Amino acid sequence: MSVSALVVVASNRAADGVYADESGPILIEGFAASGFGVAGPLVVHDGDEVEQALRDAVDDGFDLVVTSGGTGLTSQDLTPEVTRRVIEREVPGIAEAIRAVGLTKTPHAALSRAIAGTAGKTLIVNLAGSRGAAKDALTVLTAEFVSHAVTQLHDGDHTRAEDGGEHPRGETGAEAET
Repeated sequence: MSVSALVVVASNRAADGVYADESGPILIEGFAASGFGVAGPLVVHDGDEVEQALRDAVDDGFDLVVTSGGTGLTSQDLTPEVTRRVIEREVPGIAEAIRAVGLTKTPHAALSRAIAGTAGKTLIVNLAGSRGAAKDALTVLTAEFVSHAVTQLHDGDHTRAEDGGEHPRGETGAEAET
């Protein structure tokens, strides 16, 4: 399955040209290496510009939109709030899995308020705005994982061992049933 992805960087300072974002290129490279058609990074101010970028991406039919930044505790970190305005259903396990990977490296990963969810046929995932968070996310948002999620968003069926397919954990037959 061909997956189309957009990377949106929510950074007021990067959008103002104070410094160059470093997380977006890591995500672009990682998703391209997974075979995704990738656009971006689109660097915008946090808040309304992130919301508009998400709405545009959903309207444009992207399968996956990943935001980097804007998930911290400052009063200007608004990405989870504006993402909630766009998504229709939350998928908390994705953000939890990415935080869990980060927590193996730094307790600061627990400070991320990132969320994930769906809007129409688009999966939207927030990340903290660091190089480490981008790398951690790529260990969760693999080609297999994202393709499976996108298939589900398009009402595709689960792969079932009894149909001769392989279970997502690589198990077959009775192993997959437990």
